Amino acid sequence: MRIILIVSIGFSLLTLPVHAQDSAELAKQLANPIASLISVPVQVNFDQNFGVDDDGSMLRINVQPVIPFSISDNLNLISRTILPIVDQHDVPAAGVSEFGLGDTVQSVFFSPKAPTAGGWIWGAGAVILLPTATDEFLGSEKWGLGPTAVVLRQSGSWTYGALANHIESIAGESTRADISATFLQPFVSYITPKQMTFSLNLESTYDWEGSQWSVPINLGVTQLLKIGSQLVQVGGGIRYWASSPDAGPEDWGFRLNFVMLFPK
Repeated sequence: MRIILIVSIGFSLLTLPVHAQDSAELAKQLANPIASLISVPVQVNFDQNFGVDDDGSMLRINVQPVIPFSISDNLNLISRTILPIVDQHDVPAAGVSEFGLGDTVQSVFFSPKAPTAGGWIWGAGAVILLPTATDEFLGSEKWGLGPTAVVLRQSGSWTYGALANHIESIAGESTRADISATFLQPFVSYITPKQMTFSLNLESTYDWEGSQWSVPINLGVTQLLKIGSQLVQVGGGIRYWASSPDAGPEDWGFRLNFVMLFPK
C-alpha cells in the first residue's frame, strides 16, 4: 500500500496540465486517425473465452506508430502501422500457448491538408499485410494487399466517421488458408473542456473465406497529460463481442491505451 501511495504521489508530481488552447487542439488531432501529428500509441488488449471449451485467453499489445509526411502544399501522406505482440494461452487448442510477434498491418493514406467545404476530412490509399509472425499460430504466413479509406468530420467537441479496408492474400505459404477480409470501423468521440475523450467504435471484420463476422464494440475514455516534458494520452475501456467466429473470443474484454505525442 505504501509503495502504491509513493508511486501515485510521484506520478502526480510528474504529471502537469497542458496549456488549454494547445491541449484542445492536440486532443482533437488525436481523435482524427489521419491528423498531421506524429504519435506512438501502445494499445493493450485482453480477450478470453477462446476455443470450443471457452478456456483460451489472449493478451495483445499493439504498437501503432503514426507518421505524417508533407508531400505537397495541399497533400499529406500518413503512415499508420500496427505491430502486434501476442501472448495467448490454450489457443488454438487446450494446452497450447504461444508468445511472439503477430502479422503487421501497414496502411498509407493520401489526405488533403484542408477539410472540404462541408468540413469533411478524408484519406485514401493502400493497406499491406506483412507476415511478420514469429509462430505459425500467431499469423497467417500470407502477404496481403488492398485499398483503405477514412472519412470523418469534426464539429465542436464531436468527431465522427469511419475507417475501412479490404485485404486479399497475394502470396505466401500455399498450405495456409487464403485471406479475404473487410474491416469496417465506424467511430464517434466527444472531448470535454478538460481534454478527456469519450469514444465508441466498432472494429468489425468480415471474413469472406469463412463467411463470418467479428464485431467487438469498444467503449473507452482517455485523458491528455504532460509527464515531465512528454505529452501523453492515457486511458482504457471495455469491449463486448457482439459477434465472433467459431472458437473466437466471447463476452467481455478490456483495453488500455498509452499514446506518446510529438507535435511539431
